[in-house]
Amino acid sequence: MSILALVRAEWTKARTVRSTWWSLVATAAVCVGLGLLIGSQLRAGTQGARTHLDAAEISFYPLMMGQIALVVFGVLVVSAEYTTGTIRASLAAVPRRGVFLAAKALVAAGVAAVLAVAVVFGTFLATQWSAGANGASLGDPGVLRAVLGAVVYLTSMCVFALGVATVLRSSALALGILIPLLFLNSQGLSSLPAIRSVTQYLPDQAGAGLMRVHTDGTFFLGRLDFGPLGALGVLAAWVAAALVGGYVSLRRRDA
Repeated sequence: MSILALVRAEWTKARTVRSTWWSLVATAAVCVGLGLLIGSQLRAGTQGARTHLDAAEISFYPLMMGQIALVVFGVLVVSAEYTTGTIRASLAAVPRRGVFLAAKALVAAGVAAVLAVAVVFGTFLATQWSAGANGASLGDPGVLRAVLGAVVYLTSMCVFALGVATVLRSSALALGILIPLLFLNSQGLSSLPAIRSVTQYLPDQAGAGLMRVHTDGTFFLGRLDFGPLGALGVLAAWVAAALVGGYVSLRRRDA
């Protein structure tokens, strides 16, 4: 079976889960709504009290919550088959485990990328429109790069979650590890100077660094010791490690 046929098959599996699509749409609406709320707070402030670059980075806050839906989607793309037992039929039909995983990863990445573009640009534009004169523009220095970095980040986290779920083979276990990691690191661990030199290399911190507008190392979640290219490299390494781990798990363990 060709990789294109496998991608079509995996797409059919993914789109039949209606609850997943409703959750993704709801998440997009929530992110845009939060962007409008944040922007209104900027508008209420004294004009010029916020710089354009600050306004741009503030619009990324809702995405840190919105990423959870994509993480859940990435997990369910794999774990749903283990829960229902259909993984046995899938692996019997596609004995080449690497091709099987690649097809799932391509579908997850495609869905995540489309949603990420809509959510990231929608949230950014909603925030800046609501902020009025205190808002930022895509044409401001570094802003478009940061917005595109947010798209890459959300897409990558979905694929990373897929790889983790392939290793663990359990929705509850995968989400029980990933969601606390995302919330604790982004909201708590990153603010502790004693361990920041280590936590900055965790996937959400490194990936969020892609959304950095400033070039002095600081961004809306703290500070990194490497630039956007370094952040991209660290995030890519995590995604690759998760997929390699998933492949090894598929090769060594029966369904």
